[in-house]
Amino acid sequence: MLYIFAVYKIPPSNLMTSTPITDTFRHKGLRKKLIDLLRSKGISDENVLTAMNIIPRHFFFDSSFLEFAYEDKAFPIGSGQTISQPYTVAFQSELLQLEKGMRVLEVGTGSGYQASVLAEMDARVFSIERQKLLYDTLKSLSPPLNYRIRLFYGDGYAGLPAHAPFDRILITAAAPFIPEALINQLKTGGILVAPVGKNDVQIMTRIFKISDTEIKTETHGSFRFVPMLTDKAQDI
Repeated sequence: MLYIFAVYKIPPSNLMTSTPITDTFRHKGLRKKLIDLLRSKGISDENVLTAMNIIPRHFFFDSSFLEFAYEDKAFPIGSGQTISQPYTVAFQSELLQLEKGMRVLEVGTGSGYQASVLAEMDARVFSIERQKLLYDTLKSLSPPLNYRIRLFYGDGYAGLPAHAPFDRILITAAAPFIPEALINQLKTGGILVAPVGKNDVQIMTRIFKISDTEIKTETHGSFRFVPMLTDKAQDI
């Protein structure tokens, strides 16, 4: 499959407009309260919490909705997609057990917020987005923070074989199954995290690749995600 590729820095001023947004003391205070809430909900990886405390989540919101940026809720971003609930971002990031310099494939760029968290944790992030409008919006932005993330428009089910193998793979949409192509692109010793299920509720699943022929699977509770798109990438 042909992939369109861009290197971009995120987060943007915001996804919907070019109006500059600043990170005020009020925003930083709200972010600290959010981090305290995540910690109270059981998130214990300080690298994850530190990254999410650094990144201004309101940069990923239209300026009309900034008051919702630090609620622990998902929020629509257009094209039928959402910016994930902060707890979900933290939970998935923690399950990855990231180490500095690891190569991470993210399936479902969305707003770019999750990719920013991974980049702030010193991962080398490769991210695939199937919604053409979101991809075009992200690649055209010139945001203020110096995260360099390799962004692709293409089929997440196919992964990025030309850039494999990856130390970690993260799927940020509801996958009806784990694509074999992604397992094949995971390094031996690597971890894949995905919400798996065909219904409204998915089971957060972590896969350890023991060898080319053996994997170990764990489950980590129920979540709700927008569906992972199937078939060809969509032009919208």
